[in-house]
Amino acid sequence: MTDVRVSVIYYSSTGTVHAMARRLASAAEEAGARVRLRQVPELAPEEAIASNAAWSQHFDDTKNEPKAVPDDIVEADAVLLGTPTRYGNVSSQLKQFIDTLGPQWSQGMLADKVYAGFTATMTAHGGQESTLLALYNTIYHFGGLVVAPGYTDPSKFADGNPYGVSHVTGGTNSDPLTDVQYTALDHMARRVVTIAGRLKAGAAG
Repeated sequence: MTDVRVSVIYYSSTGTVHAMARRLASAAEEAGARVRLRQVPELAPEEAIASNAAWSQHFDDTKNEPKAVPDDIVEADAVLLGTPTRYGNVSSQLKQFIDTLGPQWSQGMLADKVYAGFTATMTAHGGQESTLLALYNTIYHFGGLVVAPGYTDPSKFADGNPYGVSHVTGGTNSDPLTDVQYTALDHMARRVVTIAGRLKAGAAG
């Protein structure tokens, strides 16, 4: 397979989306891709972070991890974007990063890449689908290629989200990720790497 470069770019407040991002990165590497795992910067004020013990702990645990920059998308063949839901929408932290990409967008540097998304909510109807659909609105503006998992694998009938991969935490990570989510994440990573590889091979040919 043509060498595929994948960037996993995410925001996570209490750790669930972080864990999902790490699983995607590992699965993409196993599928033969070269992977960058990048966290977007925290924007919330210190008092907001301190008000939630899990948020504060996760911030301390990950504050030195590599932060996303525009080149992490520009140099990638495929990009996996992760965010918790915020009122059924993309978190301000991930959106802020996306909003800095105007120069790259205007030059067409974000187009013709494979994109897919992942998310988590506290409740079962907390806006997972609307968050992913809102995220994909940006991808259409990029001229990117949304490669959602759909129901292309039996695992998707277990996790039930054709738009990407999502998880219900139940609040403060009280419901950790299970094999259902891990299997769905693995499938999405493999699918993204496969499609990106075909596109790259076709372009090279």
